[in-house]
Amino acid sequence: MSIQAPDLTKQAPRSPRVRLGGYATLPRMLDKGRATLAGKNGEYNYACPMDQRFLEFAGIDPEALKAEIAKGKSDSELLEWIRAKAKHKRDDSAIAAWSELAERRAPTDPDSRAYFNELHSKVAPGRTDIATWFDLLDLDDYVSFGGKP
Repeated sequence: MSIQAPDLTKQAPRSPRVRLGGYATLPRMLDKGRATLAGKNGEYNYACPMDQRFLEFAGIDPEALKAEIAKGKSDSELLEWIRAKAKHKRDDSAIAAWSELAERRAPTDPDSRAYFNELHSKVAPGRTDIATWFDLLDLDDYVSFGGKP
């Protein structure tokens, strides 16, 4: 099977807000995994700290998932594999609660806050509505590919 990989040097991966099987961040991680395998990930990293939160919540090994991505599986096939292989079986309400919490996550420690503020000041210093990591990622993706803050 061939991998249908987005070229992340030309477009951003899906927003972390997009869900698959109720999981926030999962479609974005799959985009980055496919792009990484195709050598088209640009500045995006598969299994980054945000991806690790999903992987830990589900109990999925990132290299095992990457091997499944390499088989050219669709999003729905990968979700089926995740549901079968997850060490932590979660019901829909637990997945929804985790995803809602992920959407509201903001930097809490000084190092994370400093990094967040540095990136925010580079991308759109005048924007006062950027409060969460998802806000910042969406804005950074938009501006990185020609959008105006």
